[in-house]
Amino acid sequence: RELSEMETEDEQMLVQMDELKKTEKSCREILEKYDFTEWEITEWNEQRAVFSFLYDSVELTVMFGPPIDGDDFGVDPSRTIVSLNFECFLDVEQAPPSSCLVQRLIFQFIESQGSWQEKCPTLYYLPQVLHDISLVVNRCKILGEEMEFLERWGGKFNLLKTDIEDTEVKLLFSASAAFAKFELTLSVSPDYPCAPLPFSVQTHIGNIGKEEISAVLSSVPVGHHYLRRIITLIHRNLLQDPR
Repeated sequence: RELSEMETEDEQMLVQMDELKKTEKSCREILEKYDFTEWEITEWNEQRAVFSFLYDSVELTVMFGPPIDGDDFGVDPSRTIVSLNFECFLDVEQAPPSSCLVQRLIFQFIESQGSWQEKCPTLYYLPQVLHDISLVVNRCKILGEEMEFLERWGGKFNLLKTDIEDTEVKLLFSASAAFAKFELTLSVSPDYPCAPLPFSVQTHIGNIGKEEISAVLSSVPVGHHYLRRIITLIHRNLLQDPR
């Protein structure tokens, strides 16, 4: 009888362990999905710290004030920061347009924040600054990946051409089945993909214009892969054979 009870307990423990493993896996997936740590420390000494973002194409240099007495490692949260400087190392002549767009958006965010030294007067505030920058870098990086996807596979969505001008994404659609050809221009910002995208439409052939595009865009919720979902829905709702 005792042996039977022990076997039952063992089985229950195995079931519980299996459930715990599933829960752990689920938690890990969530953490990976929302892990916005996009920075790496490339240098840290008594005078400064250097952080790199986005495959070393963006660099943040943090200059420290005098060390605090008793702080042997220079990491006292109250230690002053005298400056934070950002630098771009992307070769814009060689880089693809999507990478240049990503850089423009990141530095648009950086410049819009005013004085970073005021935001981060001491080491105490540095983790939050790194998090805020990482969040924008992560979003913009995903946008760049979406653009690369569309440039490669856009034909599957009747996307004839993709183009980038400053922070505008121009998408030329053409579908004989729907007797339609039009260019959709989307204005992206560092807030992507957290807000609806301003847009304009230029109709070349057919009757698809601003009203039709607006109806589609209004049904696409903002969030992860926002651009790809917009393209997919335009293709599905407007460019398929009406039969």
